[in-house]
Amino acid sequence: MITEKIKEQIFAVRESGAANMCDMAAVQRAAFDRDFYELVLFIEENREEYWNFILTGKE
Repeated sequence: MITEKIKEQIFAVRESGAANMCDMAAVQRAAFDRDFYELVLFIEENREEYWNFILTGKE
């Protein structure tokens, strides 16, 4: 489940321009560099849910 904290972290990485949001490994690196460990783990454990959120905006 995507929590509000995870969404905030996704939006922060997106707004930073540090990674292409479709490149999950790059997003994880950018999240790790910002101490967004929840997002790093979320992507690792919920790739399909992350991908769906990025493509559709739906949870």
